[in-house]
Amino acid sequence: MSVSNQAFVRSTIVPPEPAPLGEKGALAWIKKNLLATPKDVVLTVVALAFLGWAVPHIVNWLFIQAVWSGPDRTFCATTVQGGVQPDGWSGACWAFVNAKFDQFIFGRYPLGERWRPTIVGILFVLLLVPMLIPKMPRKGLNALLLFVALPLLSFWLLYGGLGLEVVETSLWGGLMVTLVLSFVGIAVSLPFGIILALGRRSQMPVIRMICVAFIEIVRGIPLITVLFMASVMLPLFLPTGWTVDKLLRALIGVSIFASAYMAEVIRGGLQAIPKGQFEGADSLGLGYWQKTRLVILPQAIKLVIPGIVNTFIGMFKDTSLVSIIGMFDLLGIVRLNFTDSNWASAVTPLTGLIFAGFVFWLFCFGMSRYSGFMERYLDTGHKR
Repeated sequence: MSVSNQAFVRSTIVPPEPAPLGEKGALAWIKKNLLATPKDVVLTVVALAFLGWAVPHIVNWLFIQAVWSGPDRTFCATTVQGGVQPDGWSGACWAFVNAKFDQFIFGRYPLGERWRPTIVGILFVLLLVPMLIPKMPRKGLNALLLFVALPLLSFWLLYGGLGLEVVETSLWGGLMVTLVLSFVGIAVSLPFGIILALGRRSQMPVIRMICVAFIEIVRGIPLITVLFMASVMLPLFLPTGWTVDKLLRALIGVSIFASAYMAEVIRGGLQAIPKGQFEGADSLGLGYWQKTRLVILPQAIKLVIPGIVNTFIGMFKDTSLVSIIGMFDLLGIVRLNFTDSNWASAVTPLTGLIFAGFVFWLFCFGMSRYSGFMERYLDTGHKR
């Protein structure tokens, strides 16, 4: 008797069955992640109890009892029976943020010239968005406009000259300075970090020694020290009459510092590449730079995307240290406005710091989410 006539042999494939009701849905997720063990149950109950106590108070202070408009700090006091409570008893003073919002964005940039940084911001977004979309065509032209044309145009618009009123960099501040420092630091640190990482792995002893010395020295110095030296020590070594713009010193200091950290991130990716990839590229007759550009670097950078973005996030937050050299980024300009007698109170500093923290978190969270997207998009080796 043939196998096909045997009753216990199935002649058709069984269609897939739906997942059991107890293994899908919100209740199944809660049971699996929050109530799986007695310890999880206790921790979940404690966490829910804490959130139930804290969240209403936070929402009440941030939004319900908050003051959203007003010309000075007196509007941030809560009127009660028997008089006005002292400052700090009311909710958040968003009137302070509302009144100082333009300064938080542009610093002390002249009011009549703020259309210039606004145009720069719009151009930056218009060029950055297509650059971040993987399948957008003409990436080379887009990169040329974003990293070459835009910085030159931005310098002319922000600083002035050639028909525009000159605005000294000492008047720049707020979120504008934070973004300028971050963009230049990111644009400079990635290529320089790649060069330093390749130099550290070079077979030429002199090149390797120079790169190792640079990386180890810079990584061993706090950023605040680098900025202090760039601001105070550098002018001492310049010839008499020579000056270097304070913003330029900060840009150089941040870029040098980030490049050293970026070099170690890239080096980690290079060391993770299997030896067979190098041998395969050599067997094809590729030269060193061809092998590095076409085979090794694309794989290495893909492997260390989390580390690269982590360095970018840290650099974005570290821009607040430029206050040590007398520049006012977003956090610096917020703190500067605490001294305004019209808004000097107990609640306005906390509100201002919450606003600055939220802006920093918003940008850092955006970089983190984009990093996750790029990891999934480039994860071609594990597609099912």
